[in-house]
Amino acid sequence: MSCEGNKLNGETSFQPSEPSPCSNGCGFFGTAATMGLCSKCYRDFKIKEDHAAMLKVAMADVSKDKLSITRPQVASASAEPVVEAAVEEPAVANRCFTCRKKVGVVGFKCRCGCTFCGAHRYPEQHGCTFDFKAKGKEDIAKANPVIKADKIDRF
Repeated sequence: MSCEGNKLNGETSFQPSEPSPCSNGCGFFGTAATMGLCSKCYRDFKIKEDHAAMLKVAMADVSKDKLSITRPQVASASAEPVVEAAVEEPAVANRCFTCRKKVGVVGFKCRCGCTFCGAHRYPEQHGCTFDFKAKGKEDIAKANPVIKADKIDRF
């Protein structure tokens, strides 16, 4: 009964082959499933392959961005040259806006839009430009609309 399990059974099972050394010559044994490489060499190969694919995609994205940034051709000679302004993306806010200390995950984001450390998190400490009083009045006005009743006609 145990002999039947080792026999070739149609296309569903196969006989194990003799162990072969790794194709890279590292001294370990490789398998046919990993292209003759050992597990470590195969993992390194896949990492390099994935990195190359991601780099290729990134380079394609950069080239598309460069093509979209180019200036349009002006047909008339009297037209002024087109000046393109570079749109700055907001940098990762991982530093205190006041003291430039790294805040990491525990940075406090203020309503003025900046990130601060624990010492400068209060509006008084960093000279906040946000108008808290006007925002409070606006919120109260939204939450409590003025309701006027219809005037009563007196007899």
